[in-house]
Amino acid sequence: MPGILIIDDTEFDRNLLHTTLSSLGYNVIGSASSGREGVDLFLQLKPDLVITDLVMPEMNGIETLREIKKHDPNAKVMICSTADQEAMISLAKRTGARGYIVKPYQTESLLTAVKKIVGEP
Repeated sequence: MPGILIIDDTEFDRNLLHTTLSSLGYNVIGSASSGREGVDLFLQLKPDLVITDLVMPEMNGIETLREIKKHDPNAKVMICSTADQEAMISLAKRTGARGYIVKPYQTESLLTAVKKIVGEP
């Protein structure tokens, strides 16, 4: 079963993602409230997928993505953000994001995006 790490500075969004993914059968192995904490957890836990917010203080989602990719170029990272600008989505994908989902998301959209990256739970 794929292990997922959630990185989001908003507790509500972390909890919602955790609950939604768990109810779909995925194993959420950790969550972090900042990009720095998320990178540290990534190195410890070696998740199959990282889902990170884009807009966070100190270290945003693009910086977090770059840092994770520095440590593991094959890391699977998906952005989950309210930022819905084409330029931001394009930057995330050029930086190595495997997927991008806009908040608020439909459960079915989240499931489709996660399945595409890591497969069935």
